[in-house]
Amino acid sequence: MATALKAGDDFPEGVTFTYVPYTPENASVTACGIPVKYDASKEFKNKKVVLVSVPGAFTPTCQNTHIQGYIEKLPELKAKGVDQVIVISYNDAWVQAAWAKANGIKDEIIFASDDGAPFSSSIGWTLGPRTARYAIVVDHGKVVYAEKEPAKDVTVSGVDAVLAKL
Repeated sequence: MATALKAGDDFPEGVTFTYVPYTPENASVTACGIPVKYDASKEFKNKKVVLVSVPGAFTPTCQNTHIQGYIEKLPELKAKGVDQVIVISYNDAWVQAAWAKANGIKDEIIFASDDGAPFSSSIGWTLGPRTARYAIVVDHGKVVYAEKEPAKDVTVSGVDAVLAKL
């Protein structure tokens, strides 16, 4: 049974994503690179992290409304103590890497894959087979904010909602 995360919960063990780390050699949008595993459970124990989930890369709401806020307000997030912002979607690691590069992102934000949505499914936050739109703030292993969008808008998972909770 999927259990949604809520403030006060420990971030679960065994959560991994995949992503393609930026290198000058794979800077082109069409360069593939090699995906690596990101052990979120391990990494989140030592950092303050904003995990943002979207249904799909390059889709209108995800691109134009949701992710742009995080890109534009990254300095504000950092000023509030955020060590890392991670954007996940149902898309594979190569699509996520291309999406990051198309937005001018190198390594300032990790664009990773919840390929097949195992993490999102484990917390019951999916849209059919895809990842749902949500945001989770984890501070050294503890969930301090976790909200899934109730409708198609970007409200509780947008950067302004997250900044208000930091």
